[in-house]
Amino acid sequence: MPQLARRMGRAKPSAIMLVAEKAKQLKAEGRDIISFSIGVPNFLPGEHVYAAAREALAKDSGQYGSNRGADALLDAFLKHIEQVGMTGYTRANIATGIGAKHVIYNVCEALLDEGDGFAFPTPYWTSYVDIGEILNADIQLLPCPPEQNYKLTPAQLDAALAKKPKVFLFNNPSNPTGMVYTREEIAALADVIVKHPDTWILTDDIYNRMVFDGVGYHNFVHFRPELRDRVIFLDSLSKTYGMPGWRVGFMAGPESVAKAVTTMNSNHITNIPEIVTAAAVAALNGPQDIPTQKNAEFQAKRDQVMAMLNSIPGVVCPKPQGAFYAFPDISVAFGKSHDGKKIENDVDFCNALLEAKGVACVPGSAFGEPRALRISYTCPTPQLAPGLQRFQEFFAELK
Repeated sequence: MPQLARRMGRAKPSAIMLVAEKAKQLKAEGRDIISFSIGVPNFLPGEHVYAAAREALAKDSGQYGSNRGADALLDAFLKHIEQVGMTGYTRANIATGIGAKHVIYNVCEALLDEGDGFAFPTPYWTSYVDIGEILNADIQLLPCPPEQNYKLTPAQLDAALAKKPKVFLFNNPSNPTGMVYTREEIAALADVIVKHPDTWILTDDIYNRMVFDGVGYHNFVHFRPELRDRVIFLDSLSKTYGMPGWRVGFMAGPESVAKAVTTMNSNHITNIPEIVTAAAVAALNGPQDIPTQKNAEFQAKRDQVMAMLNSIPGVVCPKPQGAFYAFPDISVAFGKSHDGKKIENDVDFCNALLEAKGVACVPGSAFGEPRALRISYTCPTPQLAPGLQRFQEFFAELK
């Protein structure tokens, strides 16, 4: 029998989706499950988005679309990113994809040959490692433990870039930690990047509209405009507009990279569907009241989560200031037992928490930090307080 390609031996299913599927199965069996696992915003876009989709459906041309993205969509995205200071780009600098994950994969496939260095901080979003392994890149992890607030230091970055990785991937605000780099921190990292001209810089900033406490969103090119010829900025509709299932992602960067991603699209997907395009344009150009309101709600939920975590002796959680995640170090529980079950690691903890209390979280090892777990606090508001109480009770019952 013929064999699968060798790369499939390196490909793994998403750890996040595995937890979400287990929680869904238990719920189907009648268990009372509260999920803090999957990173979906749990709100829907405004009616104007659906009206645009219905109108496009009524006028459907049935034809192929642009590999790069429809002009109306490119123009709407250009206007959108100008609001966060990403100015001076044209349609030739933009490419779209079926969600940001698809765009990241396309960019990495366009930039990385087998064995090329692919560097990024730990904790990381799970798909970064998966993409790197599928492409057989030389993955270079830059550990950023809770002791340094899960943030990369300029000295770390300098040492990493001195090894000349082909691509450095930077996520801000962060999934899984929710940490946001300040203006001063981004400026300091940008100063380091300028000294290392042989590396592409990929900024996965899809949570750039979800920033709390007045910290603001900042990108390397804001401080070092000369980096524009090698910084690729990533964005998405999924989190900001409550549209993860619509699958619309974008990149803005050098024309050569946008052209390469467009070429990849011509071979992979051809185009984003016409109806999805219309909905995306409406979201970007329409009223922004729902995203603004939800951002305020997420900040309030963040405060609830942090109050609970701070009440548990031994649990350490740097305060997240963006996205909708908290990433507590729960290693104080290791070596203890719950209802006779020994907890040796983060996976044991999450399994015991799900079985005993019906609360689903993703083990930190899925993100490269086995001392922690990820809490996504986007569940319906009435579920948040009971879920946090169950989490607190679980810790209190450890022996």
